[in-house]
Amino acid sequence: MAVSGSISRAVLADQVKDRILAAILSGEYGPDSRIVETQVARELGTSQAPVREALRGLAALGVVEIAPFRGARVRRPSRREILEAYVVRSALETLAANLAVPRLSPSDVDHLGADLAAMQRAADAGDGRALADADARFHGRIVEAADNATLLAVWRSLEPFSRTYLTLVVPGADPHWSADLHIPILAAVERRDPAAVARALGLHFEEISDNMSRRLPRDGTDVALDPATIRGST
Repeated sequence: MAVSGSISRAVLADQVKDRILAAILSGEYGPDSRIVETQVARELGTSQAPVREALRGLAALGVVEIAPFRGARVRRPSRREILEAYVVRSALETLAANLAVPRLSPSDVDHLGADLAAMQRAADAGDGRALADADARFHGRIVEAADNATLLAVWRSLEPFSRTYLTLVVPGADPHWSADLHIPILAAVERRDPAAVARALGLHFEEISDNMSRRLPRDGTDVALDPATIRGST
């Protein structure tokens, strides 16, 4: 019975963690926002214990910071962390493209097209959250279609550092530019050309990294940081 109870608590804490993470990724909790245990417990209809455990799990992922007597808040990744996450995500998604494209059904391609259309509508409406959600669905479909659980798990661990909503909360964001970056990727998918999809994804992340390196404020950890240095290019 004790083992069963422990499993139940662990499952509940995982569910709470997923709900909080979804709220962070959607922008409901922005960088530096406080997450109040009692409020989350009340909203989810649970006790504070699974909320506290969920927040510890998010802290272990580097998403949340917990300070004594101050509680939890959404951690703001450094400029370097965000740029490095894009480099790793680029490598993961180009690998995913090579695995996924031969497996994509006509329905999968239609869904990717719908995601791009949703991004463009959101850009027209100036709705950054809707754009971020559609962007995440687009990239997630390709990674999920690769049918590699390890790849998917590692990719998901990077979302808090590289989800599109982060690019929309710094000055100078252009939502139409963000949406249109996906047009060459979809065109290569429609041709069923894995190598072309991988190249398009690589260029996509290079453009994002270059753009964000100009717009994100520098901090003490990356005074001399350059995106080309991080990518290992010259």
